[in-house]
Amino acid sequence: MPESPASDRQLPDLAPQFPQPDHRMRRSPRRRLLVPLLLVVAGVLAANTVLVDRQAADATGDSTLSLPGGTIHVSQDGPPDAPALVLIHGLGASTRWWDPVVPLLTGSRRVIRIDLLGHGRSAKPAGDGYAIGQQARRVGQALDRLGVRHAILVGHSTGGYVATALAEQRGDLVTALALIDTGPRMDAFISDGPAGTLLGAPVVGQLLWRLRTDGLIRRGLGTAFAPGFEAPQQLVDDTRAMTYHSLTATSHASDGYLTRRPIPERLAPLGRPLLVIFGAEDQRWRASSADAYRAVPGARVEVIPGVGHSPMVENPSRTAELLLAFAGAVPGGR
Repeated sequence: MPESPASDRQLPDLAPQFPQPDHRMRRSPRRRLLVPLLLVVAGVLAANTVLVDRQAADATGDSTLSLPGGTIHVSQDGPPDAPALVLIHGLGASTRWWDPVVPLLTGSRRVIRIDLLGHGRSAKPAGDGYAIGQQARRVGQALDRLGVRHAILVGHSTGGYVATALAEQRGDLVTALALIDTGPRMDAFISDGPAGTLLGAPVVGQLLWRLRTDGLIRRGLGTAFAPGFEAPQQLVDDTRAMTYHSLTATSHASDGYLTRRPIPERLAPLGRPLLVIFGAEDQRWRASSADAYRAVPGARVEVIPGVGHSPMVENPSRTAELLLAFAGAVPGGR
């Protein structure tokens, strides 16, 4: 604080009996009041920021959450106070793979879709963070931020591994699981097709990824559907937008998780209601392998004819019908 002028600091010698008050001392009570006032204001602003963030996260629509490892994109639809149905996409996909089925689910469900790390509009870091357990932990953190205490998880393909891992980690959060064309064990795998195999090869795969075209990616996605089904352009765009590292790191993490322990063996001791949906014409995993899930007590297995690896895209009405019937039968799921 600047010093007061000399004329303000002392009176003339004619009146020494009236010493001039020190202006700094006169201001100090106000300063003492100002400090706590500023602290109160700062606290109110901080609380308001948290409230605004929470309201934004709870709102229907798209939002971005800052989580350990990177930002995560979330989409929400349906009544915010309805039971939560969480949709987790597979390798090379995004929240948009659920677009055909979401309008059929939102009448009675709060539908939450999450872009896994490395996918869609979520961050795509060059380092680690792609292990299935890490992806699952991040989904749980996102649901915590959204205020979700209990949810039914629906995982497609690799998303089914993430859903399973979250059920292993957070039995308090996951009330039931639905797995869509999620391979139960490695010996049930058929193929990613010629393009997918080449993309996974060292050196050659990196070169192909640098030169990738919509045509190459569309051929790679051919096994994600029944023969003759053409992948929508937006799904081609999802895969094309990934980095080579995020694609291959997620693929290796998925293989590692499944190799360490088959999915039915992971699910059996959890005691959670289970629905398994498979496309009869799945070109990546043998549809007959769905029977392996019958070893899980109380599991319900449904095989949809004329459908490949992605029923929610190829036959959204039947997929939604199965999901809603399952969710309605889960205790507390109505």
